[in-house]
Amino acid sequence: MDFTQYSFAFSKEALKFGYTEQNIKRCLDYAVVLFSHDVPVIYNTSHLAQLVGYKKEYLKKATLYTNSFYRNFEIVKKNGSKRLISEPLPSLKEIQLWILKNILYKIPVSPVAKAYKPNVRIIENLKFHRNQPKVLTLDLKNFFPSIKINAIKNIFIDLGYSKFVSRLLAKLCTKEDALPQGAPTSPYLSNLIFKKADALIFDFCKQRKIRYTRYADDLCFSGDFNEEELLEKVTDIVEDMNFSINKSKTKLMLPNTRQTVIGIVVNEKPQVVFHKRNALRQAVYYIKKFGLNEHQECKGILQNNYLEHLLGKINFVLQINPKDTEFRNYKDFLIDLKKKNEWSKPVFHH
Repeated sequence: MDFTQYSFAFSKEALKFGYTEQNIKRCLDYAVVLFSHDVPVIYNTSHLAQLVGYKKEYLKKATLYTNSFYRNFEIVKKNGSKRLISEPLPSLKEIQLWILKNILYKIPVSPVAKAYKPNVRIIENLKFHRNQPKVLTLDLKNFFPSIKINAIKNIFIDLGYSKFVSRLLAKLCTKEDALPQGAPTSPYLSNLIFKKADALIFDFCKQRKIRYTRYADDLCFSGDFNEEELLEKVTDIVEDMNFSINKSKTKLMLPNTRQTVIGIVVNEKPQVVFHKRNALRQAVYYIKKFGLNEHQECKGILQNNYLEHLLGKINFVLQINPKDTEFRNYKDFLIDLKKKNEWSKPVFHH
């Protein structure tokens, strides 16, 4: 439906409900901006409730008592510290996916952002940095929690949504007024928020023939450059936007050392680093030897979706090196195991 058709249909319905010409004009002036951005017209909470297929009361509760709509758990990072994951309940997740597909994906992100984009393969982040004299990687500290609700609200305001609707959408995408690690909307929103910084960093790098890409909170630079000047400039840009660089994770890699980008070697044949491949090897070995439940129990793994988690990591290895027969065999084994597990689950009849 184009705007002319929408305008005619809306005016006809609005007149039935007793809207004045002035009110109709005000609504259509609002709608035309949203049409120009190819995003859905949303007038109020009731309207959004209709679009997402949930009751207005549900949306209100999800924005007022946000914490009750998430399940929190921790995962152990490779340095031994823990990362809090806040996973939205299935109904809220469905609403967030609607926002992601119908609104957020309509807004382009920076070409240097290589993560969380539909149909973009991880190999695209790596090919820029192969066989370079220097590779510098930086990590942003507390990336998602640093992104606050007002910045999210402004994304929706810039599209033409009213302040009320923008706040409503922002509340549905945040927890405790920040981006939760675990919501499907958080990754793409982080790309949109960091778009300005990406542009400033890219301009600086372009003038100096430095290659720059960003994969989530990992910034990667390669070429022949003055690393002190680059680090100082990038630090200034990110700090201006209330982000900070995790100095303990800053890595400069020269050609005579192993150069890695997001855990993948780039100055040899692209390959996931040995210790990650080995951890997967061990996990599959123990599952084959002792069984899935025994392995999880022995290692204290409480994740419900542990099989999917392992498959995801194996798919990551295969994305980098699709011809890796060892990991293709692991994938086939885990898929078979997953099917058997699903078959063996009891079926309850009402």
